[in-house]
Amino acid sequence: MATKKRTPNPALAGLLDQAGWTRTQLAQQVNRLGPQAGLDLTYDRTAVAHWIAGTEPKPQVRALIVEALSARLGRPVTHAEAGLTPAASVIASGGADTVEELMDLGRATMDPSRRGVVAATVFSAALAVPAFAPQAHAATGGATPARRTIRVGASQVESVRTMTDRIADILDELGAGHAMPMASAFLVNTVGPWLKARSTERVRKDMLAAASDLTYLTGWMAMYEKAHGLGQSYYVKALALARDADDPLTYCRTLRGMSLQASNLGHGRKALELADSAAQAAPSAGPRLRAFLRGQQAHAAAMVGDRHLAHARLREAEDALAKADSRRDAIGGYDRTAWLFHVSHVLNEERDLPGSIKALQQSIKVQPAQERQGRVHAYAVLAGRQLAYGHLDAACVSWGRFLDEYAHVSTARGDDHFTTMRRELRRHATARPVRELSSRAREIAELKAA
Repeated sequence: MATKKRTPNPALAGLLDQAGWTRTQLAQQVNRLGPQAGLDLTYDRTAVAHWIAGTEPKPQVRALIVEALSARLGRPVTHAEAGLTPAASVIASGGADTVEELMDLGRATMDPSRRGVVAATVFSAALAVPAFAPQAHAATGGATPARRTIRVGASQVESVRTMTDRIADILDELGAGHAMPMASAFLVNTVGPWLKARSTERVRKDMLAAASDLTYLTGWMAMYEKAHGLGQSYYVKALALARDADDPLTYCRTLRGMSLQASNLGHGRKALELADSAAQAAPSAGPRLRAFLRGQQAHAAAMVGDRHLAHARLREAEDALAKADSRRDAIGGYDRTAWLFHVSHVLNEERDLPGSIKALQQSIKVQPAQERQGRVHAYAVLAGRQLAYGHLDAACVSWGRFLDEYAHVSTARGDDHFTTMRRELRRHATARPVRELSSRAREIAELKAA
C-alpha cells in the first residue's frame, strides 16, 4: 500500500529559530504544559522532528505547541503561523479561534506577497448571518488554560478606541490605501495580544467591543479598496467579536456595513435582509444609530422595487436624525450628508435622475470638510448621473472637483472612478471642457504613477 506523502512544516521550524529553542526544548515545554490540558506527555526531539517533517500532532497538542511558542516569543502565535490546523473543538468554541483568525487575516493584509491573494477572495451573497445571541462566556484566551504574561485595563481599551478614531480620520482625509495598512498592523501587533491578555470580565468585554469596531472599520476600508471577499471576512470577524462582547449595537453596525457592501455589489435582496437584521439587533438604538440603520434599509428597499417602504424608511431616518445630538462619530456616524446620499440612491433606483442629482448636490454641499474620500466618491457619482442625463458641461465641472480631491487620496474605488472618467472623456474628445479636463487628468495620472 502506498504511503501518504507528508508535507514538511517549515513554519514551525522558523518559529523555533525565532524562539532560540532546540527541538528538545520545545518538546520539554509542551510536556510541562500537558497537565494543564489533562495530558501526561513524554515528547522528545524526535517527536518535534516528525512535526517539522509534516506529521500533524494530536489536536490538543497543537494548542500546547502554539501556547509554548507564544509564551517564549512574548506575543500570540496562531495555529496558521505555526503551520498547524486548529482542532475542531477550538474552531467551534468561537472566541479563541476568532482572535487567531483575525490576526492571521491582519498579517495577510500587511504582507505584500500575500495581499493579492487575500484581496482576490470572493464575496459570498449566500453567506448566512446568525441572529445576535449573547454568549455566556467567550474564552478569548486560548484553547488551554495557560498563564497570561500581560494584563490590560480600561486604559488599553481607550487606546484601541482612540486609535480607531485616528484611523477613521486618516481614512476620511487620505483614503483607505493609507489607512488600511495601519489598521491591520495595529490589529496584529497590539489588539491581538491585548485580546489574549489577563483582565477583569468587564474590561475583557469592553476590549472585545473596541476590537470589533476596529475590525469593522478595516472591513469597510477593504470594501473601499474593492477587496470585497477580504472585507466580508473582516466583517464576519467583527460580528463574532461583538457577539462575544454581548454588544448588540456594535453587532448591528457591522451588519449594516455588510448590507452596504451587498448593495454596492448589486445584491438588493441580501442588502435588505442584512439591513433588516441590523435593525432587529439594536432595539434600543439611539436616534443617530436608528437613522444610520433606516437610511440603509431605505436604499435596500428601493433596490428590490418597494417604493413605499423605501420612502417610509427615509422619513423615519430623517425624523431620527432630527432628534440626534451634534456629535460626530467616527464609527457608525450618520448626518444629513449621509441621509441626502441615501435619498439620492433611492431616487436613482426609481429612475428619477433629476431628483437624484439634486439630492446628491445637496449632500455634497453639507458634507464636512475633512471627508475628502467621501467627496471623491460623491463627485464621481454625481458626474456619472449628470452625463447620463445629458448634461456634459455639468458633468465636467463635477469631474473637475472630483480631480481636486482625488489628487490627495489613495483609494482603489477612486482609481476606478478615474478610469471611468477618462473613458467617458474619450467619447466626447472634441468638446472644449473635455479637452481642458483631459489635459488635467493626464497630469494627475502621471503624478499618481510617479
